[in-house]
Amino acid sequence: MKPSMKFFSSILLLAGLLSAPAWAAKTYEIDKDHSSVSFKIRHLVSNVNGSFNEFSGKIAVDDKKPENSSVEFTVMADSINTANKKRDEHLRSGDFFDADKFKEITFKSKKVKAIGKNKYQVEGDLTLHGVTQPVTVKVDYLGETKDPWGNTKSGFKTEFKVARKSYGMVWNKALDAGSLMLGDEVNLTVDVEATEKK
Repeated sequence: MKPSMKFFSSILLLAGLLSAPAWAAKTYEIDKDHSSVSFKIRHLVSNVNGSFNEFSGKIAVDDKKPENSSVEFTVMADSINTANKKRDEHLRSGDFFDADKFKEITFKSKKVKAIGKNKYQVEGDLTLHGVTQPVTVKVDYLGETKDPWGNTKSGFKTEFKVARKSYGMVWNKALDAGSLMLGDEVNLTVDVEATEKK
């Protein structure tokens, strides 16, 4: 190889090394059959519970440098399920999720920080009802194991609250006693079992 060609090849190799990630994260895909996205909201004097049946997501985990980790999560709004057909139809309507127009609820992380053993703080953007707001959630890492087929599985869990009015979901009904039928805060729980991509 001529000296000029050798020098050019060395430059290309160096450029490739510099542009390649300096970390090797494990990438996981959410196993929907063994995961859940659930919520509860105050109704009168108790709570109504529900869930979303359709969701997907990817998690990249760097054990040595958690700050290089990331999360992307998508929930289909029309998959809401509170075990009451009439109520679910109302929740899909323009009074709440307007699911025909705003089909997806998404979360995309912007920053991950370790805050303790198997505990992480994740900052990102939550898009709901066409409105994007920054949120910070705490995530518990539940461990890793192999399933009977040799796949590596990891578990994650987060619980957090969102104010539905800040996402433009303002429907409510005043009661004779002066209070409102529904609360503003929605308590969300995401339990994830994820499969490492080979």
